[in-house]
Amino acid sequence: MAVPLMQPETSEQRPPAASRFRTWLRTLGASLLRPIVAIIFAFIAGAIVILITWPDKTVDPFTNVIHAYTTLFTGSYGTLPNLSNTLVQVIPLTLASLSVAIAFRAGLFNIGAAGQLAAGGTVADMIGLTHQSWPAWLLVPTMILAGMATGAALGGIVGFLKAWRGAHEVVTTIMLNWIIFWSSDYIINSKPFVTPFGTPETKVLPNNAQLPSLAALSNQLFHTQFNTFLYTVDVSIFLVLIAVVVYWFLISRTTFGYELRVVGQNQQAARYAGIPIKRTILLVMLISGAFSGLAGALNLMGQPGYNLSATAYSQLPTGFDAIAVALLGNTSAIGVLISALFLGGLRSGTTEMQAVAHVDPNLVLIIEALVLFFIAAEFIPVIRRHLPSWMRSRRSPVLVSSELGQPAFVLSEIPNGDEGDQEINGNSGTDGQTGYSGDGQDEYGSANPGKEQ
Repeated sequence: MAVPLMQPETSEQRPPAASRFRTWLRTLGASLLRPIVAIIFAFIAGAIVILITWPDKTVDPFTNVIHAYTTLFTGSYGTLPNLSNTLVQVIPLTLASLSVAIAFRAGLFNIGAAGQLAAGGTVADMIGLTHQSWPAWLLVPTMILAGMATGAALGGIVGFLKAWRGAHEVVTTIMLNWIIFWSSDYIINSKPFVTPFGTPETKVLPNNAQLPSLAALSNQLFHTQFNTFLYTVDVSIFLVLIAVVVYWFLISRTTFGYELRVVGQNQQAARYAGIPIKRTILLVMLISGAFSGLAGALNLMGQPGYNLSATAYSQLPTGFDAIAVALLGNTSAIGVLISALFLGGLRSGTTEMQAVAHVDPNLVLIIEALVLFFIAAEFIPVIRRHLPSWMRSRRSPVLVSSELGQPAFVLSEIPNGDEGDQEINGNSGTDGQTGYSGDGQDEYGSANPGKEQ
């Protein structure tokens, strides 16, 4: 039986609205500080790379840097067609990132988003090509649900092996990734699905299995004249927004969300409170896999081509970019969405940056890696520690929230000069995230990998 950890707050005990709003702003600022500073430092380091590698030394180097970054962001968000291309990248990236984020919240490291995405897309393609005679109202939901179920099944395998056999999720997800990649290649090249022309790709999905683009839907409903070849983002963007809301509600407003965060922070405390750890791990991985499977199905059904190519999934960066997005977004719903827009924009803008500014597109990969490096480096507390005393925060200890709406004691200034704004709840990070220091967890945020406490 679960033991309540705190008494419900009465209206008399609740702080005034202005105080709650200030607390919310402080918490929001603390959550945004690390990723914003990491992004700034990454772009500064990227500028240094441009300065070193720029071939024409006669041109003002700072002009080159500004020109490169300007074309990068113009190619991502500067025009409606470019924004549409960015949203195409954001759709699967956001869903895969939610998959990684919910596992992080439970102290698990799901590196298998790439394989779960591939499995969801492959099974959805098989169903779409096998049942072409079905009406769209039946075929489209069936393909989506089948993709989610396939991803959830793979996640469930990982969760079962973790909870009942003690197998570390990093090892099992990496192994399953390659099993799925090569299985997908085999299915794509098999006779029922491969094109009759001998090319290693599947047949095109029938029209009743495709998701319409927003441009085509607008032209049909409102008689607009959008060019469907330029505006390729499809209606699955709305399903992504729904998925973000579902993730937020599940994490922040349900008993299960509370339980998975407690399991991610401290399994001993979770066990003492009567929380079923094994069941929680299994359910988290099922949900995590379902998000990735949904990403694979929607990416297949919504984008021109509407087919799969052999070896495409093993080269697709979405599943691994999702790790960066989840970390950059601090595993929060809105943070994941904003981070996906940012990294998806970087990926989308590389073409224009290379064509106009003549900068190697690998610069984006360097920036992405540097963002992760600066987030993992935990350098902000070090900077605070070496600031002059008059620049340090002098706020008194206050009762704020580690996550919006959830109470936790936070100290603004630690007496020994270590991290400020550190949560005093058994974990140095936010709820359920991968910890980077001092909470008895390993580097992947999983408590005592290989066995359950």
